[in-house]
Amino acid sequence: MRRRLTRTARLAMVGTVAVSACALATGHGAGVAGAAPCGNGGFGSSVPDTGSLGSSGSLGSSGSLGSSGSLGSSGIPNIGPQGPLPPYFGVSTRSVAWVTGPLSANRTFSRFTISGTDLGVSWDNGNGQTLMAFGDTFGNCNALGQQWRHNVLLRTDDHRLSDGIQIPDGVAGDPTSGTVIAPGEPNFAQELIPSLGISAIEVTTIPTAAISLPWGAGHRQFINYMSVRSWGSAGNWVTNFSAIAHSDDNGQTWQTDQDTIRINSPISLALPAALPTVEYNNGKFQQNAYVRGRPDDADEKDYIYQFGTPNGRFGAAFLARFRPTDILDLDQYEYWGGSALGWVALADMPDVQSQVVPQPVTELSVAWSPYLDKYVMLDGDNGIRMRTAEHPQGPWSAPRYLVAPNTIVVYGPMMLPDSPALQGDSPELYFNASRWSDYNVMLLRTDLSRVPGL
Repeated sequence: MRRRLTRTARLAMVGTVAVSACALATGHGAGVAGAAPCGNGGFGSSVPDTGSLGSSGSLGSSGSLGSSGSLGSSGIPNIGPQGPLPPYFGVSTRSVAWVTGPLSANRTFSRFTISGTDLGVSWDNGNGQTLMAFGDTFGNCNALGQQWRHNVLLRTDDHRLSDGIQIPDGVAGDPTSGTVIAPGEPNFAQELIPSLGISAIEVTTIPTAAISLPWGAGHRQFINYMSVRSWGSAGNWVTNFSAIAHSDDNGQTWQTDQDTIRINSPISLALPAALPTVEYNNGKFQQNAYVRGRPDDADEKDYIYQFGTPNGRFGAAFLARFRPTDILDLDQYEYWGGSALGWVALADMPDVQSQVVPQPVTELSVAWSPYLDKYVMLDGDNGIRMRTAEHPQGPWSAPRYLVAPNTIVVYGPMMLPDSPALQGDSPELYFNASRWSDYNVMLLRTDLSRVPGL
């Protein structure tokens, strides 16, 4: 019988792991992402979204939260650093609109108490609706705990992306509304997956991949997330583990399946018998991306492929595969061991030969494109890179920049499932990307027919 990972069990596990040999990185403030959003104390615009502040909420964070911000002379609350959408017009790619933030068309501060957030991992819920999971999220920087949540969910029925992504209102108890709203908190997007919020133990839990699969009479939603122990220098962080949480009510509630926990390695201490077995190679799957196999390949079409990287932004990419019904059974996963070995057990993955993309690989998303008749991989922590391949194991092409480095400085590209290039014979590819200085998510559009050398 699968058990829900309780707060007590989680504390025991991450507390044990936290004193292991890999707990060497220096943590930032406890309970938050160590980011600048509220800490910079600045206003993003002279015309902020000044609607309802929502509930201050109990965010479960402890320790230093950085600057609490300040009230301007007009009495407007500090709602973070977001500025106007930075214009970007590259050879193939342009910025379209803010998805989140007080300056977005979605007015996520007054409607959902989201002043800043990042990532926007996107997937089709199996019924034609797009779900988006975001990372560390804050609201009013002057409120108790800065209205911090470790992750939130937004939903949309908008299939026309050329003018941005439209998010409907959140309605308490409605699993198809714009976000998860609790009774009595009409303008406050609820946290999905909790975190202990304790420095050097578990500072946050961040979604890195998601997918919907047929389950029973409907569809089940799955989020693969990382438990972050501590933040280090830029691009460096340490994870306790990655795990899969699932939802049978379209993202209203989530439960972590304890059998899917991949404890980060190496581990120097023996763990309690009740905890998952430690595998060195689990450290290669701390951050992830899911993609369905290409539909015209007799072998690949029956599998879900999972691309994994170690914690941080400097590791290589590795590959696993499983049949959809086996997503919660790690024993049924197969791993790419390199061309000489083919698909092997986890313990048999070699360190170098099994890499499908050499380091460095950052937060990534992968999709099958009928337009290109290839798989597409996006990543990047300054500019945005694209690679292509005919098969998940590669060979993957050299990276091509869609967003040039040192221009608008975005990271974490997450492709939108409704992109025409992912649905049919059209070159338009849309993806979310995060801008650190504004700490919000924007939508970008790439015309694949204009990508040089593609």
